[in-house]
Amino acid sequence: MRSTGKLEELTALMARLRAPDGCPWDREQTLASLGPMLIEETYEVLDAVEAEDWGELRDELGDLLFQIVFYGQLAAEAGHFTVTDSIARVHDKMVRRHPHVFGEEKVESTAEVLVNWEAIKAAEREASGKKAESEAPPSLLAGVSTRLPGLLEAYQLQTKAARVGFDWPQIDDVLAKLEEEIGELRAELQRPERDQKAVDEEVGDILFVLANLARWAGTEPETGLKAANRKFRRRFAHIEKRMVETGRAWKETTLAEMDQFWNEAKAIEKGGADE
Repeated sequence: MRSTGKLEELTALMARLRAPDGCPWDREQTLASLGPMLIEETYEVLDAVEAEDWGELRDELGDLLFQIVFYGQLAAEAGHFTVTDSIARVHDKMVRRHPHVFGEEKVESTAEVLVNWEAIKAAEREASGKKAESEAPPSLLAGVSTRLPGLLEAYQLQTKAARVGFDWPQIDDVLAKLEEEIGELRAELQRPERDQKAVDEEVGDILFVLANLARWAGTEPETGLKAANRKFRRRFAHIEKRMVETGRAWKETTLAEMDQFWNEAKAIEKGGADE
């Protein structure tokens, strides 16, 4: 399989930027230095999706693709592989992992697809000889990067575990577990001498359960939290605007007054109706 057209033009452009007489900044970059930019571009794609701004999404996907091509160029210069190699590998992998589309296998549901996916991955690892030194099979969770944001990592870990049946039977069980964890945190906070390490652990447990609750509710938690962050920014900006309009200083304003401005922001967002 070969990449053609615009992708080849983009890879050629990247090579030109990295040439001896190319751009000094591009020439200084390393695989490690590109990391923050890759993450930033990924989140900008998610922002565009959340906003349903299709022109912005088009552009952000291009920026993200450029980062991928950048990585491929650096790998090619080091003699490891080219971005075309990456494209060919993922093409072959997707064909191999979709035997119900490109082969004769039959599936009845998404759940069956995911179970088969994990089984095919395990067979691929076995065929490639990727075994731990102890000869034990690699963990199902090994494919979840520890460098992901914590909430997203929790979501991915629980998604992986659920694919092999390690999951709550129903969402009410997850809600009950959340209530249990909140009770444990409340108990720790009420101790005469607070054990901060125990408090930290209980807060972490609550966040972990919330990630699972988000999965059950069909919400990707990192995206959901980012949306909540943006909402908070908007509403707090309204508070700041009203503070300026009324000539008030923070120290002169009560929490009740700030709550009033906050509720104004909510009403504006809802077209005059309370949330």
